[in-house]
Amino acid sequence: MTPAEFEFLKKFLKDKSGLVLSNDKQYLVESRLLPVARTAKLDTLSGLIGNMQRGGNSKLENDVIEAMTTNESFFFRDKTPFDHFNDTMLPALLEARARTRALKIWCAAASSGQEPYSLGICLKEAGPKLAGWRTRILGTDLSNEVLEKAKAGLYSQFEVQRGLPIQMLLKYFDQKGDMWQINPDMRAMIEWRKLNLLDNFSHLGEFDILFCRNVLIYFDQQTKSEILDRLAKMVPDDGFLVLGAAETVVGLTDAFKPVPGKRGLFQRKQAAARPGAVAPRLVAGASTR
Repeated sequence: MTPAEFEFLKKFLKDKSGLVLSNDKQYLVESRLLPVARTAKLDTLSGLIGNMQRGGNSKLENDVIEAMTTNESFFFRDKTPFDHFNDTMLPALLEARARTRALKIWCAAASSGQEPYSLGICLKEAGPKLAGWRTRILGTDLSNEVLEKAKAGLYSQFEVQRGLPIQMLLKYFDQKGDMWQINPDMRAMIEWRKLNLLDNFSHLGEFDILFCRNVLIYFDQQTKSEILDRLAKMVPDDGFLVLGAAETVVGLTDAFKPVPGKRGLFQRKQAAARPGAVAPRLVAGASTR
């Protein structure tokens, strides 16, 4: 792969997915795209890139994007965000939405579905607290491949062992040979859509909680700021944004402020400024531990 070809790929990936590749990632490009080239019956990366440069092959372009985007996920990943969901976000919103009895959650960059399903389990574990409530969880990703896996809710033994307590596995999954499938009631809780965060997503409507974890780290500063400002328009004043442990809004947007003492948790600026806006109250039966 020539320097010019690598530059073409870098620009293509940034324009289409927001992914920013540093110059030392050429080895990563080669390891991930050589299988794509072979599947497309192209002998070399130069042949693949030449095909892309000629245009008109949307399937190949999509395959390249899917191969280069990271789809790492597991149940209750990092644990802390789900503790925040149980002991901070859910109690605050149960009180604030007592009249409408409706709760809407969006998991952006949901990958193969473990994060939305983990949140669905949290809602189920809340039990009587949510009796009579309408809950909606939307999971989106730009990869068709991982969305199909998420819709099926079918995971290997290795995947269910990563973060999922055994009692929850037995309670919410059915064994299918050497695989485990989350039960139909749980699958029915989640709506799946293909979505690129670089595109307009205002049509999705308003959400009480946004999970957008471990995806902004792949974007440049300007793209991060633009996405965060657009996300802010999707959240009411008392809604929440959850980012990854290594991500922040500081220096990127004034629309969100960190919730003190809650790593990775943010609220709209107006809500965060109010004393006691998210005073935690434990929801009985909602622990993920």
